[in-house]
Order: sequence, then structure tokens, then C-alpha cells
Amino acid sequence: MPRKDGFMEHGGDLTLAMERFGGAREDWLDLSTGINPYGYPVNEPLSPHAWTALPEKATEERLLAAARQAYHVPDHLALAAAPGTQLLLSLLPKLLPEGPVALAAPTYSSHKDVWSRDGREPVELSSVYALPADAKIVLLVNPNNPDGRLIDVRSLLDIASTLTERGGYLVVDEAFADVVPGASLLPHIGTQNVLVLRSFGKFFGLAGLRLGFLAGPKEAVGKVAGLLESWSLSGPALEIGARALRDQEWQDKMSRRLIEDMADLTVVLSEQGLSVFGGTPLFALAGLRNAKGLHEALARRRIWTRIFDYAPTWIRFGLPGSPENMERLSGALAAAQQDL
Repeated sequence: MPRKDGFMEHGGDLTLAMERFGGAREDWLDLSTGINPYGYPVNEPLSPHAWTALPEKATEERLLAAARQAYHVPDHLALAAAPGTQLLLSLLPKLLPEGPVALAAPTYSSHKDVWSRDGREPVELSSVYALPADAKIVLLVNPNNPDGRLIDVRSLLDIASTLTERGGYLVVDEAFADVVPGASLLPHIGTQNVLVLRSFGKFFGLAGLRLGFLAGPKEAVGKVAGLLESWSLSGPALEIGARALRDQEWQDKMSRRLIEDMADLTVVLSEQGLSVFGGTPLFALAGLRNAKGLHEALARRRIWTRIFDYAPTWIRFGLPGSPENMERLSGALAAAQQDL
């Protein structure tokens, strides 16, 4: 989204890029997100009623069953689906217990924004291993965006147990857990008060489908599900989501491909003098003294990256998505360095 100071609240919107630097959308190489550039193939036709009929309960149940299996959600936890995790985030402040909120920062601005709008300004934590004594709700992204910080499962369970004793909740956004084996807390949750968000669009490369999931204790997830309107998910989202989540062969192959691509991207960035110090197989976080200058120099060459107002030396790169685009980025980086 565009901001007056030239920074972006999120990646993935080329509106600001085209307003400031010109060109049409097809001229741009958008590396500002952590979305898989190799989207799950949707060439197979959907059932006719996916487009023409109201979504059916049985179709949603098939989606939830596929998600439960793919994400290894224990049977004692409830699972709800929504048109994107952003919507789920916005519902949580009204449903979770009153009390102080803490956020492991820096991370997605959306987490702070939804709680601030509800009048519950989160305290930003520099370390989740030192929780405020009065924290009731703790929010964290694991693996984190934009730096890829990963908190181990045992530590997460300890945090969750502490908050449960206080009558609070741990909220974990696992938007990038698909690409980091062993990162997910979901299979290990027992009786702790934990809510886990899973984003479908990033790993499967279908962000426009708008599909996300919330798993956790039945009472809390039931309240969230109760606020979602009837037919909140489209027929195509239900069918494509279930199909992709069941396709383990595609997921395994894609995971390997993303790791290989990220290795190539890391080499390209390093060869051009950028220090890669964080990320996941879907994005690389690099550092240099004039990150904004490089961002703008690349933008003049129709390559859009992600910079951060709170960290002027950080610049994030998504995967280019093809050897040709990787070569284009390498050449643009070499030329852009001359502008700095």
C-alpha cells in the first residue's frame, strides 16, 4: 500500500512503484513479497457448480480435512477457514481476553495495527524469552518476516504454558512455516491456549485466492468461526485449496525447488556486495548502508523490492521466479550500484 513518505506498509502492490517510476505492470519484476512465484497449477477444470452454486458445507468440510492433514492439526484442536489470514487477525482482539498485549518485533505491521485499532496498543518485545510479567496476549510470527527469525518449539510451548496459567493466549502466525521443516508448533500443542494462523497463498503462490486458516482450542476458534458470514469462502477457493493441500508430491518438489532458487539468489546478492543475513526459502533479507537508494535505483530499472522505515539498512528480495529474471536482477544490481 502506498504511503506519503514513499515507504510501503506491505509488499505486493505495484501502485506506488508505477506512480513514482512509471511503466505498466507487465514491465515490472515484483520482488517485494514472499509469495512463491511458481503458483500451484490450476489448469484442471473445477466442477461447474464451483462457479455457479453457493458453496456447500460438504465442500468446506473437505477443505478443512485436507488442511488438518497437511498442517498436522491434532484432533483435539478446532480448525476454521477464512478468506485470508488478514481477516482472521482483525477478529482476534474482540475475542481474546482483556489485558496487556505483547508483540515480538519487528514483524508484520498488521499484527500491531489490528490491536491498536481496538485500543490495545501492543508492547513490542525485543526478545520473547523475557515476557512482561503482566502480558496476557503474546503475538509472534514464526518464522518471522522480514528476518526469518525462528523460535524453537520447546520455547514456544513454555511461553504458551506461562500465558495459559495467566488465562491468556499465545498467537503464532505461521505464514512461512510451509517452507521451514519442523518450524510448526501445531503438531505439538496440548492443552495450552495457543492460536495458530496458516496462510495458504504464500507457499502455494495463489495469494489472490484469499484463503487462510486458524487452529486452536475449540471455544476460541468457534467464536471466530461464528463471526464469519455464511459462504465467506468462494467455491473456487474451497476446491483449489483442498486439491493443493492434498497434493503432497507437488509440495515436496516445490520445497526442494524453492531451496535451490534461494541458494541461487543468495549467491547473486552476495556477488553484488549485499550481505544476506536473514530470510526463508521464499525471501532473502540483505543489508547495506543505503538500502533506500538501492531500492530506488532498482525501481528505475522496473524492479520492485521491499524496504523498511524502521531499519534503513534492510532490503528484502523475493524469488525472481526464472533464470531470465535472476539474470535481469543480477544485471540491474550491478548497474544500480553505480547510482549509489
